Amino acid sequence: MDAEIVGIADGVRLDDLCRHCIPVVESVGRFIASQVGMVAADVIEEKSANSLVSYVDKEAEKQLVSALSLLLPKAGFLTEEATTVQRVGGEDWTWIIDPLDGTTNFLFGLPNFAISVALARREEVVLGIVYEVNRAEMFYAWKGGGAYCNGRSIHVRQSTVLEDTLVATGFPYSDFKKLHAQFGAVEQFQRSTRGVRRWGAAAIDLCFVACGRFDIFFENSLNPWDVAAGILLVQEAGGVVTDFQGNPADLSGREVVASYGSIHKLAVGVVRSWFYPESV
Repeated sequence: MDAEIVGIADGVRLDDLCRHCIPVVESVGRFIASQVGMVAADVIEEKSANSLVSYVDKEAEKQLVSALSLLLPKAGFLTEEATTVQRVGGEDWTWIIDPLDGTTNFLFGLPNFAISVALARREEVVLGIVYEVNRAEMFYAWKGGGAYCNGRSIHVRQSTVLEDTLVATGFPYSDFKKLHAQFGAVEQFQRSTRGVRRWGAAAIDLCFVACGRFDIFFENSLNPWDVAAGILLVQEAGGVVTDFQGNPADLSGREVVASYGSIHKLAVGVVRSWFYPESV
């Protein structure tokens, strides 16, 4: 393999690193699966309005941090539950981790939740893994190496007609200032596409765009650990990820539109018309 396909950065072979990460994530996935239906109501915490966490999230994160620290000792961490020192400033390498994306689904017994692990090199994500626990689907990608699910190459769809697309979205937990715009965009998509789905886990939504199950995903008020791995997966699968005005998406998760080809311009047009009507 040449360097572009293998993915080499600062002496780190991204393909090898990815292969070593996958069993780590699978192991943590087995732990999460073992706890389905086992979490008592009195041990569930509310971090903020409508944002839940349990010992499962925290233990899963600790297991990931412990194992990933051995794989790349030089890397810092940005993690949702902050169970380790958050070392992000000035780091060449940073793991960005959501140990359980879709915690509410998990706690309510809805079978749609995942582990999301990304590796950033100086603010650029170069490796991403999302493991959907219930279907045992391991999505992974590294920079320049394509995107995969359980060993098979995956690609975005190639529809050119908005009416033939399926859209996914998510709603903010507590930041409701733009909820009117959100519902406006949802209604417009519902009227002009095959329909709109609300899956409840942004990392999975992005993977489903990458593998062609969804054509469009948009959401605001997310966090880096929600989107970092999924953005890379969409890009490596041939898709495009921007903010609501069509600018390249950053890792903040503030605004994300994921799609592909000519459909992306149409998707951004719908979202921008509701969130930024003054720019239309």
